[in-house]
Amino acid sequence: MKRFLGFVKKEFLHIFRDYRTLIILFGIPAAQILIFGFVVSTDIKDAGLAILDLSKDETTRKISGKIYSSGFFRNTGTLNGYNDIGQVFRQGRTKAVLIFESGFGDKLIKEGRATVSIVADGSEPNVATLVSNYASAIISDFNREMNLSLLSSSPVVQPEVRMYFNPSLKSHFMFVPGVITLIMILICALMTSVTITREKEFGTMEVLLVSPLRPIQIILGKVTPYFLLSFINIITILVLSWLVFGLPVKGSLVLLLLETMLYIMMSLTLGILISTVSKTMQQAIFISAIGLLLPTILLSGFIFPIENMPKIYDYVSSIMPPRYFIVIIKNIMIKGTGFQFVWKETLVIALMTILFTVISVKKFSLRLQQ
Repeated sequence: MKRFLGFVKKEFLHIFRDYRTLIILFGIPAAQILIFGFVVSTDIKDAGLAILDLSKDETTRKISGKIYSSGFFRNTGTLNGYNDIGQVFRQGRTKAVLIFESGFGDKLIKEGRATVSIVADGSEPNVATLVSNYASAIISDFNREMNLSLLSSSPVVQPEVRMYFNPSLKSHFMFVPGVITLIMILICALMTSVTITREKEFGTMEVLLVSPLRPIQIILGKVTPYFLLSFINIITILVLSWLVFGLPVKGSLVLLLLETMLYIMMSLTLGILISTVSKTMQQAIFISAIGLLLPTILLSGFIFPIENMPKIYDYVSSIMPPRYFIVIIKNIMIKGTGFQFVWKETLVIALMTILFTVISVKKFSLRLQQ
């Protein structure tokens, strides 16, 4: 028994001396409970809501004030006509539009019933459902207040829900762009990092570093095959999305392919950067797969809206490339927008690509000098 206890003590000492084991034992569970606790939420907070008020009477102002004061919605603008609805949805800040018909207050008094339209952005089916349900619940609460004041049991304001871009709320409109974003960054970063780390681990990288090739040439030579294969992969995914799920590209196909090429290049350079800090293939696989999988799913806006998360997660997600490509691919594929609506996200991804490339080349140059 004494020998056994001594052996157990030795194992404890090994564990406490290895900081990586301690991180896995205590750091990852703590991080996961914090991330999942705040990110995985079906609550709505500060969702963008615009109003098209064709009546502009006291009743519409009361309903608008009640909705904005609920804490679930924030005002993203007052529209002048129906043509503005598509514009505000394409800008991306507005999740729903509330439409009051002309003569809303008069109709409510004379007929005892009036209709308010709730138009939600169907490109994000989960968010659209939540937003429309929350808005309908607030209007139902307004009905109860009106019924009490009028001593009537019949509802007076009838919400009518419609979806923009995705009338039938097909889940493919959310999952296909998200899966494309996830697959591209995982495959490109993983394959590139593992390939280069394998050469470092087996010693063949030293041969390349002492060859006449420059570091930038080595990097380009490594990413070129994966760039071409990934581009073929994305074309295959788009064709399958169209044939199997009936999800067409509403915007410019050329623009979508150019944006995808930029995203692939960024993912490849990220893989190279991961390889420069990885000593073994296992480390490269862990960083690429585990380090990119969960953050991409949870913090990119793929499934859970970023605006519902605490502010700290907004800052964390702002350094993640998938967050910006999700916006790009949804705008082009589903909303049919042009470059003027995605140029900011494109610029961020381009800057990240340059940054990853510069750091990777610098690290290769330092290794060459050593």
